[in-house]
Amino acid sequence: MSIKSFFAIPFAKIATRKVYKWANKPHKTQEKVFKNLLSKGSKTAFGKDHNFEAISNYEEFKKQVKITDYEGLRPYVDRMVAGEEDVLWTGKPLYFAKTSGTTSGAKYIPITKDSMPTHIKAARNAMLFYIVEKNDASFVDGKMIFLQGSPVLEDKNGVKLGRLSGIAAHYVPNYLLKNRLPSWETNCIEDWDTKVNAIVEETIHEDMSVISGIPSWVQMYFEKLIEKTGKSVSELFPNFNFFIYGGVNFEPYKNKFESLIGKKIDYIELYPASEGFIAYQDSQTEKGMLLQLDAGIFYEFIPATEFFDEYPTRISLKDVKIGVNYVLILNTTAGLWGYNIGDTVEFTSTKPYRIKVTGRIKHFISAFGEHVIGKEVEKALNDAIKGTGINISEFTVAPQVNPTSGLPYHEWYIEFENEPENLEEFSKKVDTSMQEQNIYYFDLIEGKILRQLVIRKVKKGGFHEYMKSIGKFGGQNKIPQLSDNRKIASVLDNFLVATKHT
Repeated sequence: MSIKSFFAIPFAKIATRKVYKWANKPHKTQEKVFKNLLSKGSKTAFGKDHNFEAISNYEEFKKQVKITDYEGLRPYVDRMVAGEEDVLWTGKPLYFAKTSGTTSGAKYIPITKDSMPTHIKAARNAMLFYIVEKNDASFVDGKMIFLQGSPVLEDKNGVKLGRLSGIAAHYVPNYLLKNRLPSWETNCIEDWDTKVNAIVEETIHEDMSVISGIPSWVQMYFEKLIEKTGKSVSELFPNFNFFIYGGVNFEPYKNKFESLIGKKIDYIELYPASEGFIAYQDSQTEKGMLLQLDAGIFYEFIPATEFFDEYPTRISLKDVKIGVNYVLILNTTAGLWGYNIGDTVEFTSTKPYRIKVTGRIKHFISAFGEHVIGKEVEKALNDAIKGTGINISEFTVAPQVNPTSGLPYHEWYIEFENEPENLEEFSKKVDTSMQEQNIYYFDLIEGKILRQLVIRKVKKGGFHEYMKSIGKFGGQNKIPQLSDNRKIASVLDNFLVATKHT
């Protein structure tokens, strides 16, 4: 045992005790965050526009600040991007985290000097909880790999711009730098296929103890290791015992992961977002992730069943109930106010408050971290149809995570009224539009995580037959245009035109 691992255990115990101090006083903690947000927010353009100085409690706040999303805050964000100070938060942001936009290109999510440290602290604490639970910090002596985007940042009117994972790469603690892989040079490689090959070369003979990243990207890394050596991951890295992930549902990957690794391991789930680090798994035995109540975020919740009502119920933490599906609303030290992040969550515990992510308030696909939404698939089809005689009766899209051969892909089930003469050419047009609209999807295609989408022709009347088969034919019943699982797709496979699958 090294000196570093020896002292890691008492350090972890002190840090986790501090966490439970605020976790055991949740409402007092959130009230403190709320008051701090109002105090600093009152000095901003948004705070002045919304009369923050006159707000003294949550009920008054709800009257002044309506629920919104990025497009709702966009006029303020555009002023920040142009270089203006004190718009949504005091001063200028430290960074803009670039993410995929919903309606008009990329989004620029502000990260401030007040919000950035909470991202780093939460990621650190997740590992410290694991150390305390296992009473073992030996992994800190091994090498650690964090598969992430390039840390090379652009400049946007004096503010650094990049992906959140690339920004976070600049904040690796000094005590981990010596053990951290890949090298800075390799991390800066933009082409994912080239980058993974370089990571394999750098790590193949190392004692890897911690591996972290989006599951689909890490799976590709594991497969290349095995292809090169003929050994399982656990044979190559016998001290690799836990995997850290976030951003996607891990369940579709779990069986594949354990077959590649060659043994069962522990998993630590994180809930990081550009808008804030929301939660992390603090226990291997308890369900859910610990909600970060002291991280500069004041949380609000709307029951998902009421979200599209004219006057939905809007509550703070003290009124939530276990087992209810809520739309998550954030107010943050990055200047996001009444912000609908788009996710739905469910509480698994209220002592302390733990959550699990249940999905998105709107249908979407993010099996690989691509965050594809309905508007994007609709536009992609319209782009491909424009100027042709092609007509579509109905469609839906699902991810194919485990194909019988080749790379995963998005599977489009389409019932054509008038079909294209060349289905492959039509597929390419749809795929090109998707890549142009969604930067994450583009990265996954370019990085050879996904291959071009595949279109399955549903026979005429097939969607009607499908709806009849599930007892939802007619009335107000509509088929979702996209979903993050294969529940619909698996049934639709019975209603396809008889052609050989790709």
